[in-house]
Amino acid sequence: MALMRKASVMLAACGALALAGCAHGDSGKPYQASSGFHLMGGGHAARGPAPAIGVNGYLWRATLDTLAFMPLASADPYGGIVITDWYSFPEQPGERFKATVYILDTRLRADGLNVTVFKQVHDASGAWVDAATSDQTSTDVENAILTRARQLRLSNVTN
Repeated sequence: MALMRKASVMLAACGALALAGCAHGDSGKPYQASSGFHLMGGGHAARGPAPAIGVNGYLWRATLDTLAFMPLASADPYGGIVITDWYSFPEQPGERFKATVYILDTRLRADGLNVTVFKQVHDASGAWVDAATSDQTSTDVENAILTRARQLRLSNVTN
């Protein structure tokens, strides 16, 4: 139980560190790279206006910012799904984590977000086996994403 709590705290701390390095404004508009290409390969800006993403832009950007320390396996801004690949903290190489985030609403709301964190550990044979994670781990990641989304929104309001 103490190990799970430690992993939860470490995950939240890494999320906070990732957030600290992301001090930039965001308009809440669909993400578009400066080269004119859309995040999911939607084409060049000269072809017309960018289609709006199907979810809240602040929650989307906050999710990417918060989970930036984990490699992304999939990110769908139209469906609002972010799936990370497995990540092991350097201090705990025998454990690895994976996260799936569903953004469920176009409004910035606490219930517009669902986070699931998966955990695997090495067994005696060296194979990865599923392990239980605390519900608090997912809640901590959700709270970190919501906090970042609020920061992004406030930075737009004050600018």
